[in-house]
Amino acid sequence: MKSSKGETKTKRYHNLKGTNQVAMGSFNELLVLQLIREHGELSKVEATHATGLSANAISTIFRSLENNGLILKGEPIRGKVGQPSTPLRLNPDANYYVAMKIGRRSFELCLIDFVGNVIAHKEELQNYPTPSKFIAFLEENLDELFAASHLSKGDVSHMAIAMPFELWSWADDFGAPKDELAAWKMFDLHNAIRDIAPWKILIENDGTAACRAEAVFGNHRDKQDWIYFYIGTFIGGGIVLNGSVFTGRRGNAGGFGPMRVPGIEGGNRLVDHASLVVLERMISNDGFGLHALNQHISDWSCFEPHLSNWVKRCSDALSKAIVSSLSVLDFEAVVIDGAMPEEVRLQIVQQVETNLKKTDMQGIVKPAIEEGQVGRLGRTLGAAAALISEEYMLDQNNLLRA
Repeated sequence: MKSSKGETKTKRYHNLKGTNQVAMGSFNELLVLQLIREHGELSKVEATHATGLSANAISTIFRSLENNGLILKGEPIRGKVGQPSTPLRLNPDANYYVAMKIGRRSFELCLIDFVGNVIAHKEELQNYPTPSKFIAFLEENLDELFAASHLSKGDVSHMAIAMPFELWSWADDFGAPKDELAAWKMFDLHNAIRDIAPWKILIENDGTAACRAEAVFGNHRDKQDWIYFYIGTFIGGGIVLNGSVFTGRRGNAGGFGPMRVPGIEGGNRLVDHASLVVLERMISNDGFGLHALNQHISDWSCFEPHLSNWVKRCSDALSKAIVSSLSVLDFEAVVIDGAMPEEVRLQIVQQVETNLKKTDMQGIVKPAIEEGQVGRLGRTLGAAAALISEEYMLDQNNLLRA
């Protein structure tokens, strides 16, 4: 494989191998499909090398995936000798997904294709989410979403919703009335929207969803074990083990908000510092409204000096949380993302890097600290990524337990 500058790069593949037994055909197809997703495109020779399958087996798999509309042929690459190599890539139109985020400050609704392109997008800000507001938003925007695209409801077979679990437990932390948020306790979401959204509905924790978006649509094939922080109104995130998102028993692994980070004024939990609700409160003293951060999507310089103070506070808390996480599992990398401008995210990553260089790391190894790649739409993209993962990707953690 050659980069745009002409130098040769060696592709790194994960450790899963295929089997030439006929009964394992579906496993092998998922394996090849996942490799194509990870690398952007893959030739038959590369797939043979990566999987350990025979050339005939790879040809059969490629033909099956192509016949099912999941992959497309690229332009042949001609070498000096032999037959030209034809790379295969994912077909963006193979599947479409309705994806929604129920956030603490906003609702988002998207149509997303098989490779993560956002075809249509609707968003509505609110002070806090309730079941009735959620239903009203969906009723008012779903048809408009399809009208803004070339698709119809019949082109979609699944919908996924990313949302915080136990919304009612955190009312005080973002200034919402407890009695109204308590309505989520007994709310049967599937039943409430079955006439509005006539698809199979998958629900995933919003932090886990953002992590899944990063794993599915980001470029992280160089690592197998990493943690992911997503800074939204609250901080959340996820854990990736053996190259696959690890959700835990209740689907809430990587819910970093309650993690203790002592020694920082203002609270002893990570959520008390590394959350946008904290910056929200800080800038309110200068007259900015509740939704100012969402209304200034690309440039937060108007929030100085509070922004710089918050970046330091957030980074200090994240640094402590990273050290605690490393004492449990030996992660090779930490990925930091959030609903913020890219320059703010970069400042946090750089400050965390600086902090860790000054931190006593006895007994643990400092991980790589990296910027996330999905950004503001991470949780909504993650809802679609959850559907893709469920149907078209291998869960290496489940395979290893089998």
